Amino acid sequence: MPEHKSRLRASIIGASGYGGGEVLRLLLNHPRVEVSQVTSRSQAGNFAHAVHPNLRGSTRLQFVRPEEIAPCDVLFLCQPHGEAAGSIDRYAPLAGRVIDLSADFRLRSKAEYRAWYGEEHPSPAWLDRFVYGLPELHRDQLRGCRFASGVGCNATAVNLALYPLARAGLIRSAVADLKVGSSEAGSEPGPTSHHPERSGSVRSFAPAGHRHEAEVRQELMEPLGAFDLHLSITAVELVRGVLCTAHVFPTRAVDEKEVWRIFREAYTQEPFVRIVKDRTGIHRYPEPKILAGTNFCDVGFEIDPRSGRIVVLSAIDNLMKGAAGSAVQCMNLMCGFDEREGLSFPGLHPV
Repeated sequence: MPEHKSRLRASIIGASGYGGGEVLRLLLNHPRVEVSQVTSRSQAGNFAHAVHPNLRGSTRLQFVRPEEIAPCDVLFLCQPHGEAAGSIDRYAPLAGRVIDLSADFRLRSKAEYRAWYGEEHPSPAWLDRFVYGLPELHRDQLRGCRFASGVGCNATAVNLALYPLARAGLIRSAVADLKVGSSEAGSEPGPTSHHPERSGSVRSFAPAGHRHEAEVRQELMEPLGAFDLHLSITAVELVRGVLCTAHVFPTRAVDEKEVWRIFREAYTQEPFVRIVKDRTGIHRYPEPKILAGTNFCDVGFEIDPRSGRIVVLSAIDNLMKGAAGSAVQCMNLMCGFDEREGLSFPGLHPV
């Protein structure tokens, strides 16, 4: 690993949201990074800990307006959908490396962007300059690159659940049902996050056609071969977390020993993917609750002996492996660091 005599200067655009706050939390504890500036239009002049109270005592940074951002080594864009694409020409020259957490640069095709987002991309010339920011699929491309995109949290759970079987050519069709927490909707309050409406709910809000499906098609089907994919997403009583239950109908019959081998070959060397498949205990399958605050994705499976269906389960913290954690992991790769740096928090139990 190369030596780094001084710490990198990192800044965060849109640091008052949940994703930006998690990036800030991670960077404040990163041994090779110093946070220079954090921006927020609505919170300019306020201390970061006024918005992110968990950071009280960890930083005295105050929010500045985005127009006041100064040059830095790494710039994180943590803005609402559409804003990064409209301002990338202004932000890109300010930093040697730029990591965008939004959906603006996840899709490489402007036609696919139009189909899934219902509008023309504001900066189509930039689409092929960004590497999709899921290290498990793009580690080599991320090393030394200048621009990395964010990842959809739901897409991450599905991609990591299905990747080993897709790589082995075993998926004829897959139905992925996801249960997601309320923080997925962001920090801006609205009707869906109003407590009397949200509390106790099990609400299907995307039975079909969720935009994150486009990322699964791009990342798995295009390079590994097409299969039928069906995606449904349901909001449940949870703040952080995504649980994906993917029902895979295979191209041929497989037994448990073969599926074990396929998943081990894919993930044994991955620092943030754990295969969770125990014979007994309440935590014998992946569970998002115990992943809160961590960059892990837990993956497990069962085979239905009657139908041959493979049920793959994956769990993540949507704000971490589904957003800020993967972004910092990307930064580590882009800058030549050990990709695990700043991401060692193992989670809490009980919570």
